[in-house]
Amino acid sequence: MENKYSGMTVNERLYVSGLMDQFDKAVEERDIERVRSILNSVELTEESIGPILERLGLLP
Repeated sequence: MENKYSGMTVNERLYVSGLMDQFDKAVEERDIERVRSILNSVELTEESIGPILERLGLLP
């Protein structure tokens, strides 16, 4: 299966998928599960999501 977001940054993936506003709102609300779900939907791996959550200050 081909990754349709191959070569794109996280921001590019969120923009192209139309999820940027939902992602920003989930981060603002500190809704970790929603953030994780959105990142999964743009085909990020769990290995990539953890560090992103840390950088966003959503993990201890």
